[in-house]
Amino acid sequence: MAGNYADIVRKNLDQIYQCLPERLHEWLPAARSRDQFDFEAFGRPCRVAPDGIWLNGEKQDGVLGILISLYLRHVTADAIRLEPLAAFKDLPNSMPYVGAFATHTQGVVEPYVDTIAREKARIIDRLGGAPVPDGLIGDLSFLVYPLPKIALCYIFYFADDDFPASVTCLFSSNASQFLPTDALADVGEYTSRTIIELVRR
Repeated sequence: MAGNYADIVRKNLDQIYQCLPERLHEWLPAARSRDQFDFEAFGRPCRVAPDGIWLNGEKQDGVLGILISLYLRHVTADAIRLEPLAAFKDLPNSMPYVGAFATHTQGVVEPYVDTIAREKARIIDRLGGAPVPDGLIGDLSFLVYPLPKIALCYIFYFADDDFPASVTCLFSSNASQFLPTDALADVGEYTSRTIIELVRR
């Protein structure tokens, strides 16, 4: 399977560089040096070049490499549009992935809600976070940017005598312009993994 992932990354990069948009660095956005692009992805320095994708200097031949390469393939000149925030179930063709998203993006962080509350500042700093739009409910919430034009809004509810802790994750309004829905599900999963890694250290 790892070999298959590496092949997908390679094919995506080949497609990108065969017809490289002149203004791709503005669309991502990223710093460009000849045919290399540098930006933040999943809370780490990311470099994209014709021969591979690296996060923090580690070559990405798995799911993260696929997601980043797909982002480069799908990104456009359009700006990110944050509101109205979108539930995953409302994204195009999301039905086959709704259950997995609920489990692997939202449910997986529920045991860590109290710890996330204590580590909120560090999570926001690592993932380029920002305050949430006015009017959101919840006991705790924040925005993070796993990719430059894709924002996730996490809304947390603490456990009480009647209900367990719960988590809702929403997407920036036009996230589906920059990645297909199945890839957005994976973006949610790997962003939640990053948050868990941070709070478990």
